[in-house]
Amino acid sequence: MSSSKESEIRHKIQELSESIKDHQFKYYVLDAPSITDAEFDKLWKELLELEKKYPQYKLPDSPTSDVGGGFATHFEQHDHIEKMMSLDNVFDADELDAWFDRIEKTGAKNSWLCEVKVDGLAINLLYEKGRLTRALTRGNGTTGEDVTLNIKTIKSVPMELTGKNLPETLEVRGEVFFPIKAFDELNDSLEEAGKPRFANPRNAAAGSLRQKDPKVTASRPLDVVVHGIGAADGINFEQQSSAYELLKGWGLPTSNRFKVVKTRKEVLAFIDRYEKHRHDIEHEIDGVVIS
Repeated sequence: MSSSKESEIRHKIQELSESIKDHQFKYYVLDAPSITDAEFDKLWKELLELEKKYPQYKLPDSPTSDVGGGFATHFEQHDHIEKMMSLDNVFDADELDAWFDRIEKTGAKNSWLCEVKVDGLAINLLYEKGRLTRALTRGNGTTGEDVTLNIKTIKSVPMELTGKNLPETLEVRGEVFFPIKAFDELNDSLEEAGKPRFANPRNAAAGSLRQKDPKVTASRPLDVVVHGIGAADGINFEQQSSAYELLKGWGLPTSNRFKVVKTRKEVLAFIDRYEKHRHDIEHEIDGVVIS
């Protein structure tokens, strides 16, 4: 057999395996099948025949070796490609002024991007060739826990990016959060069932995402907003605001609660606005981020 033929067979087996797993996930976890049983059976039969004819190319985790479509999250640890850094904090106007002074002493002429900080669970989404291949919690910033199956249950997270000029590799940072209205409803249902209530939406988001059974995560109305970029192969981002435009264009859930301003006065006005209206937002916030 020629090497090109071998490559074609390996690729077909890989493609069928991934397709079948995706359909099993939609059927067993999301309760949202996207093909008929007959169409699924056709894919299954094609994979079985190829694996029987070319057993040397059968994948170790082939879906045909795990009949029944069981899915479980094992929280295996993996390194982020690029470290997830933490933010510097300031707690009053004097500290903020001192920070502005340090920046301006560098001689830089800046505009400032102000945005609300979602109070949720930090997540790192890895897209390779436009396809979501891994989702990790922040962990210690260097290494996080694999929660890919659970993230795939969140409707706002695209499994594949759309649009043009997609990077070969892209890490997207964001926050998983529990909408406040849904959080109150969940706590009421837990109380009715005689179970302990969650202390706050952030704990509810963390507890819902860190379920071994992704079907439980799928039953919780989690959402995601993306706000940063880690490793990016083949593309550069000169400004945070322009990065948001690209991310949104690729189908990622960005926030519309940000503003680019020119002066300290405008930054303070943004902070004041959300200090007064923080309870008018669908999710809890943990301050304002200034870039």
